[in-house]
Amino acid sequence: MVGKRASTTGTREQTAAVELPVARVLVDVPLPVHLDRPFDYLIPERLDGDARPGCRLRVRFRGKLVDGYLLERVQSSEFTGRLSWVERVVSAEPVLTPQLLELSRAIAAKYGGMLADVVRLVVPPRHASAEKNAPTEPGPAPQVPDPTAWQHYRHGTSFLDAVRAGRRARAVWQALPGEEWPARLAEAAATAAAAGRGALLVVPDHRDVDRLHAACVELLGTDGVVALSADLPPQQRYRRWLAVLRGAVRVVVGTRAAMFAPVHDLGLAVVWDDGDELHSYPQVPFPHTREVLVHRAHAAGAALVVGGFARTAEAALLLESGWAHELSADRDRLRRHAPRVTAIGEDWQLARDEAARAARLPSVGFEAARTSLQSGKPVLVQVPRRGYVPALACGDCREKARCRRCAGPLALPGGTEGGAPKPAACRWCGAAEAAFRCSSCGSRRLRAVAVGAVRTAEELGRAFSNVAVLTSGSGAVLPSVPDRPALVVCTPGAEPVAAGGYGAALLMDGAALLGRPELRAAETALRLWFGAAALVRPAEQGGRVIVMADSTLQPVQALVRWDPGWFAGLELAERAELGFPPARRVAAVDGAPDAIEALLDLAELPPSAEVLGPVPLGEVDEDGAAERERLIVRVPRTDGRALAGALHDAQAVRAARKASELQVRLDPLEML
Repeated sequence: MVGKRASTTGTREQTAAVELPVARVLVDVPLPVHLDRPFDYLIPERLDGDARPGCRLRVRFRGKLVDGYLLERVQSSEFTGRLSWVERVVSAEPVLTPQLLELSRAIAAKYGGMLADVVRLVVPPRHASAEKNAPTEPGPAPQVPDPTAWQHYRHGTSFLDAVRAGRRARAVWQALPGEEWPARLAEAAATAAAAGRGALLVVPDHRDVDRLHAACVELLGTDGVVALSADLPPQQRYRRWLAVLRGAVRVVVGTRAAMFAPVHDLGLAVVWDDGDELHSYPQVPFPHTREVLVHRAHAAGAALVVGGFARTAEAALLLESGWAHELSADRDRLRRHAPRVTAIGEDWQLARDEAARAARLPSVGFEAARTSLQSGKPVLVQVPRRGYVPALACGDCREKARCRRCAGPLALPGGTEGGAPKPAACRWCGAAEAAFRCSSCGSRRLRAVAVGAVRTAEELGRAFSNVAVLTSGSGAVLPSVPDRPALVVCTPGAEPVAAGGYGAALLMDGAALLGRPELRAAETALRLWFGAAALVRPAEQGGRVIVMADSTLQPVQALVRWDPGWFAGLELAERAELGFPPARRVAAVDGAPDAIEALLDLAELPPSAEVLGPVPLGEVDEDGAAERERLIVRVPRTDGRALAGALHDAQAVRAARKASELQVRLDPLEML
């Protein structure tokens, strides 16, 4: 694609390079959608040797000196006017390689985004000293690791053989309860590295990165693997990234920022716990780790692992389509590794249980916790809500308690003030409400609607005296806890690893997770439960899991039976029937009503497109003039690229007309 001249550079006389004097440049500045294209510049003779495709350079664009990437050099330009000159080459290092450029274009097309926005995610900011110090030569290939542990899974050793041979082995891995998954993934990565190929392993958060990186170091050494994440210091991040780009490091471990890492000769791509929302990049065009790695594995002919203790509907679709195959243990081995799971959630059971009224735990939960503590093992307590008492209501009419100043929800912050418990306070404006009066019935009584992790820790501390109570969540997440009696109260996703495993896990307030008004509420709840329950010792060693939820619900049944595949299949079938992702591709368009209407008039949607809405979001635009609405457009998966392209082209026309902006998101995690 040929772009137009950006600006003039004055009257300075320069001589253009003799061979391929025209540079097609991707400018690294925020642009309107209609300018989503490269621009042509002349390469002066003095820069001929350094101006290589993929390098960073500086050009004048709209009168300003800006950064850009040299995409390619050509002999002539189709632009008939006067071309501006490339001002200088910032670095001759070809950071935007042809492979990374192809990947960027593919992801931009998939999500209907702009190439420059994707490249900004692919290539980290430059740090000059890192280019001088980054290693360039790879170390020796590691030894092939022992595959014994993979024999616990059907076709596990065959999968490693395929990775070593460089074949397209694609698997959805259901890890056994209590599995040392960092060690297994490190073995798979070392297998690829031993064959001279690269491996890319992406996990949700930094705790997972630390565990996986340590496991890889044991097999590959400190120089054989790097950890990449967006919050590393700029110099350190760029140095590690360059080491990967230059082929000095074969294995990369990281969070979602690492999904674009320039691994040489990619032989294995891994995404762990793909249902975690942290895998979705929060910047346009909002790519998801799983989808990026699926594309990379397909394009490079590499092996792929989508692993976890649970399974998403998207992973189930990979299996159903035959694109990937299941990697799991047989039921007998699974039963030997899994803890015993008991569901207690029916109201009539709790109403008759004195223990449940005392500390929101049924007697079976107290017994499981007491047995674990007496045996010298810690107990995990998962509480869905943070804080002390995050939601209050009138004690008489049950109307939601609200602040009389801003109408925000009231909550109890916990703690004391002047020797007395702190009064209720507004969660929006922070104002204390010491003299609450219900606006509906006039009552001054308050009752707890929801109980947070801090209050739960306080109640359990009173119920189990002389036992240490540890908390994990919010700003203080514990990476691990010792193998001794303790109550570990945490929010979902912040469960620390216990040496030797927990003796019991108490999964509180299941209805709070299952009852959220979200498309993926049941899937997310089950994933969080499996993540916590997998940390518990096997039933043969006394491991117990008590889940406070109705035992007749399908997610609860999947946990009791330890069968995430069964539930993922049901979820996929239900979404296919209702037309939800991943069975269909969906675009969500948010903006002012007139802007959405104009977009629909311009967009040449595929004939299969189904338009839903728009519906109000309950928000106003930046000027406070119009209510924002959401439009949903869904198509069969085969028309997904056509939908993304149609919305991108319509946005380009609107941008050229300087119309108000819309937010377009393909395959959003949440539609409700």
